[in-house]
Parts: sequence; structure tokens; C-alpha cells
Amino acid sequence: MKWTNSFIFTSREPPADAETISQKLMHQAGMIDKLASGVYTFLPLGLKVLQKVSDIIREEMNNAGAIEILMPALQPASLWKESGRYEKMGKDMIVLKDRHNREMLLGPTHEEVVSDIVRKYVKSWKNLPLMLYQIQSKFRDEIRPRFGIIRAREFLMKDCYSFDRTERESEISYLKMRQAYMKIFQRCNISVTIQSADSGVIGGKFSEEFVAAGDCAELEIGHIFKLGTDYSEKLNVLYMDKDGKQKPVVMGCYGIGVSRVVAAIIEGSHDEKGIIWPLSVAPFVAIIVPVNMADNKQVEIANNLYDELRTEKIDVLFDDREESAGVKFADADLLGIPYRITLGRKLTQGKIEILERKTQKKYDVEIGKVKEFLTKALKDSK
Repeated sequence: MKWTNSFIFTSREPPADAETISQKLMHQAGMIDKLASGVYTFLPLGLKVLQKVSDIIREEMNNAGAIEILMPALQPASLWKESGRYEKMGKDMIVLKDRHNREMLLGPTHEEVVSDIVRKYVKSWKNLPLMLYQIQSKFRDEIRPRFGIIRAREFLMKDCYSFDRTERESEISYLKMRQAYMKIFQRCNISVTIQSADSGVIGGKFSEEFVAAGDCAELEIGHIFKLGTDYSEKLNVLYMDKDGKQKPVVMGCYGIGVSRVVAAIIEGSHDEKGIIWPLSVAPFVAIIVPVNMADNKQVEIANNLYDELRTEKIDVLFDDREESAGVKFADADLLGIPYRITLGRKLTQGKIEILERKTQKKYDVEIGKVKEFLTKALKDSK
């Protein structure tokens, strides 16, 4: 992508209401735009990171044997009354009525909906165990939205639900998800601690939360629950066992705040200049910076390099703006792109300077070997 053809607007000043590093830097880097309290637009850079985090989560969920679906955000209130959770959720739930005066709500979570799906289709022990997941928006009318996307009223979540025949099988599913979560956070370069937690309105017998390290006191970025048969008994999620007896399915649920993960990465990986993205989720692998756009030689080589890297499927941003080198360098640091490729005086020697954002190490690389350098960096990061 070329900067002049993109939708990237950086700022030197943080928003007045910024309470955390991630909120400050996401605004300054042009990743998000605040529409209302706790409601944000993910702009192109922010969306690219959100999608890369989602891809990592999706890969690990699939590896763990979970099957992806997409459930509606709009849910009938009657389903929540059937489970007994309608009153428990209280004012956090966003409730409305449709034109037929039927009470509906914007889903804060999906235990009821997924239970309704499974009770319709799963009838026999042969259909179990089963794990279903989705990556979808959730809605909670937070009494005090704060910390940017960390505590918002609309946010992206991965929620997974396991359905098993026995407590023993359910424990296996729980441990699979627990391990998958550790892999996800490791790939996102987030250091987490696992803590026993209050299950809150989700309920169940036991739960653990994954808390990210960082400057923000809040980032819980993942929560896993052993639900037992509470939902299945109330919602009649039953199966026929080998002896022809009906039994309630044993359930578990597992959530990751996808948008919170983006904030958590920033909270744990930044400096005074801006964000420091790990390669696994960075919006771009590298940014090409010609020092002087009036220098035809620099521009020609920059364009050729840009085309070469794109051909090799290396995600690269070309800063082709008519700005000073200082402004471009400052923006590259703010955006946190892992490698800055600078085209300047060393071109006379047939070389390009590559700066590693995380370590600030500089490498003089021959023009024809930039692709090789980045390909190796990507390989080493996996």
C-alpha cells in the first residue's frame, strides 16, 4: 500500500480522554476513531491488526478441533428468560422491541443461542463431543466505558462452546482450550498470567481468566468456564446415551476479547516513540521510506522494491508523501512497523539501511537482498 493512496492520519497529540497507553497510541497512529462513549470505528491500520489477531485465533481454534459458525447479534429476549439469565444481566444488556412489539436484545454473549442450535440438531451420543466457535461483535451497555477499546460497549470477541457427554470429556475440552489460549497469546507476543476467577453472570462451576501484563490495571483478555449442566438442564440440551437414556449435555464456554488483545499487545510493547508490533500481527512487515521524494533515483528504486516485495506477498507500506525525513521517521516509529527501509545516501554504494523497530538495530543491506532479509525475518519469527 502507498501512503498517499491509503487512509492513514497520524497525530502528535493524544485525545483528551486517553487513560491508557493503548488508547493514546491507537488514536495517534490513526488506528481507531471514537464515535461515541465506548463505541469505536477501526480504521484501516487498526482493522489490519484486528484481522491478523483474528486469523491467529481462528487457526488455533481450528487446530483444537473447534468448528466455526456465525450466530446473530440480534437475539430474542425469550431465550434469555428461558435460561433464567434475563434479570441477572441487568442494565448491561441493550434491549429493544421490534415492529411487532417483541422484545429483542443485542447479544452480550451467546450461551443461549448456541444451546438452542445444539438442542435442535444434536440428539445422540454419537454427535458428541462437539466444539463450536465464532468471532463476532458483542454489545454491553457498560456503566462507565473507559480505556478505549479495552472496556467498550461494542467489541469483537471470539466465543467458543464445548458440548460433551461426561464431566471427564468436558475436562478434556477445557484443557484443549486452555492450551490453545496459551498458544494464541504466545503468538501475539503477550505475557499472561492465569488466575481463578468469579464466573459472574456466565455462571458455571469454575472459571479461569487470562490477564495480560501491561500498564493498564484492567486487558482480562480471555476467560474460560466449566459450565457443567446448568444451561443444558434449563434449555433442554439433551442427548440419548448408549443405553437409550436421555442426559443433559456437559458444557464449557471460552471467550477471548479480540479487540482487547490488540490493546494488550500495545500495553506490553511500546516505547516513548510509539507502538512496537510483533511481526505476527503488525499491519505491515516493513515501511519503505525514501528520504527525498524529489530524488528520482530514490523514488525509482523505492517503487521497484515495493513491487518486488508485493509480488512476494510481503505486506509493505510505501511512504511516498512529500514530507521531511524527520516526519516520516517519526510516523514509522509511531505506527510500530517492524522494519523501516530507508533509501538515502547509501544508495550510492548500492545499499539500503534497514532499521529494526524493536531493537533499533541498523543493517546495511544490498538493494537486491532486501527481499531475502525480510523473508528470513518472517521465517525466524514463527
